[in-house]
Amino acid sequence: MAEQKTYWHLLQQKRMPTEYEIVTSKLLFYTGEGFTGKRFELDVPLQDWYKRFQQDSPLTCTSWEKFRDPRETTYTKYTELQRDKEIFVDGILEEIETTAYDSHLSPQWLHVLSRVVAPLRYPGHGLQMIAAYIGQMAPGGRIVITATLQAGDEMRRVQRIAYRVRQLQHVHPGFAADSKALWQTDPLWQPLRLAIEKLLVCYDWAESFVALNLVLKPLLDELFMSYLSELALREGDHLLGQIFYSLNEDCKWHREWTQALTRMVIEDNSLNRRTIQAWIEKWHPLASSAIHAFAPLFEGKLEYAPMPPLGGVTHRLDHFYRDYLSTMGLQPPISDPA
Repeated sequence: MAEQKTYWHLLQQKRMPTEYEIVTSKLLFYTGEGFTGKRFELDVPLQDWYKRFQQDSPLTCTSWEKFRDPRETTYTKYTELQRDKEIFVDGILEEIETTAYDSHLSPQWLHVLSRVVAPLRYPGHGLQMIAAYIGQMAPGGRIVITATLQAGDEMRRVQRIAYRVRQLQHVHPGFAADSKALWQTDPLWQPLRLAIEKLLVCYDWAESFVALNLVLKPLLDELFMSYLSELALREGDHLLGQIFYSLNEDCKWHREWTQALTRMVIEDNSLNRRTIQAWIEKWHPLASSAIHAFAPLFEGKLEYAPMPPLGGVTHRLDHFYRDYLSTMGLQPPISDPA
């Protein structure tokens, strides 16, 4: 009797499988597509949760194993990529500490950093928890991997912002001491807090995925990682822009794997397009309100931070979002422009 190869489940490809295919295929034993083909071994309350919010989700697919991460990210590849990014950011942070960089920032820009950048740690934790939930509930192993690594990227963003806040506190005592209070009460942040909190109780795995990766997160990432970076550069804080550039590389990958998964499910079942579009319609007003709350920052109208406006942000963000959705045959709500 011939020995069974470790990648027996990939033999139908009639070629040597890649490392990505071997370590990401058929990982979930309880979905019916794993090695055992069984559901849960025991009848436990958790099984009802998975049935309701995973198996009975309106988003369907004949086989979730068809999804492929365009980057083919394994844990090994992920740690190698992030190691190089962290070395880059570590160098920037070291330069800040050795050059008295923070002592030269203007008072108005320090106000922006305190009110707009420092509190970003709190929604960042929300984005991390939502991505982790998607990773827990996703019906395919490769989706689990990408969503879980996305959660790791969100934690990286939180940690780097927290480190940057601490650097500023060493030079400017009391800096950002009110970050939690701002997140909880400042009108600037309340629409985003509402969106995050509603997403945290969106339990259908696919709706959570759409609301996060197709609605809120791409808009939020572009606003902060791109446009706030431009504002920082104009205000003389070029090193913050470089840190955000590195963090934005993570965000770009999140959009890439999201596009691949969305195209796959629409190609598998054309009715999925209608389901996804309905969820976009549902969640976009919340995301739009959250993003537009930051308009005073880019229009030069933020209190205690008189700065020239950064022109065209609303139009550029709308164009960016329409282009993003159009790559998947989707569109933002007509009656509620991004």
